[in-house]
Amino acid sequence: MNEVLKNGLKHLGVSESIRSYAAVSGGDINEAYYIRTEEQEYFVKLNRNMPEAFFEFERQGLEKIRLSDTVDVPQVHGIVTANEVPMLWLEWIEEDKRSHTEQQLGEQVACMHLTTGTKYGLEGDGFIGQLEHDNRRTDSWLEYYRDVRLAGQLRIGRQRKLIQGKREQKLVELLANLDRWVPAKPEISLLHGDLWRGNWIAGKKGAPVLIDPSILYGDHEFEIAYTNLFGGFSERFYNAYTDIIPLSDTYEEREPIYQLYYLLVHLNMFGEAYGRLVDRILNRYVKWTAKSATW
Repeated sequence: MNEVLKNGLKHLGVSESIRSYAAVSGGDINEAYYIRTEEQEYFVKLNRNMPEAFFEFERQGLEKIRLSDTVDVPQVHGIVTANEVPMLWLEWIEEDKRSHTEQQLGEQVACMHLTTGTKYGLEGDGFIGQLEHDNRRTDSWLEYYRDVRLAGQLRIGRQRKLIQGKREQKLVELLANLDRWVPAKPEISLLHGDLWRGNWIAGKKGAPVLIDPSILYGDHEFEIAYTNLFGGFSERFYNAYTDIIPLSDTYEEREPIYQLYYLLVHLNMFGEAYGRLVDRILNRYVKWTAKSATW
């Protein structure tokens, strides 16, 4: 591994030598390393099973968040391929959580969501975890969420034989009636797209830092729904957020439908362990019959 990292540093155009390196946590799908040279520290993610475009999509997301001037992200030093291994070189951030960090995170995520676009979705293909998904820009959030996000996971689940039988029929029926719960034209907000507790850290002087985005423009409540799915966000976060952007009166009714997308992603990535959670949401919204819609 040392040789791969050394060659990666050379491809990055850095003439310094690596003084030390160590494996660190990099999430569920990447290898990750702390690198120290004579003059600098780096955080490096690599993935032998993904193309450079995987890391380019992450770089694009970090850049869009940085340009919003709302919440910090790591500096991107570059994307290189060495020894046929794509890797992303980032600024190393020493964690320093303070008492104000989660309140500040809520405020800054809200300000990021106040950064708006002209259409929902995003240009070019993207990734959520290790799953590639197509993208498009539309004038309808309902259309984007239904036809791109949920229908995309339906296609993957069919291919992997994880979405079939009654589960498939109920998801198809939900898609056909999604306009009952999902608005067509909410505010077009800049979203991190994968905001769970593992994708933010506290940086210098406790300032929040967002990492690992799966960027899109969409309904801000889609993002908030995911923060509620696996926990890890405090009341201080939500109070600070809703002081700036209150949630709608219909949010609680819609929250599980927004969480469904992420559960389908987890089902398609990690298998049937997430099937029960998917089925619970489908059973809440759909009473399946033999006359279900087609999709």
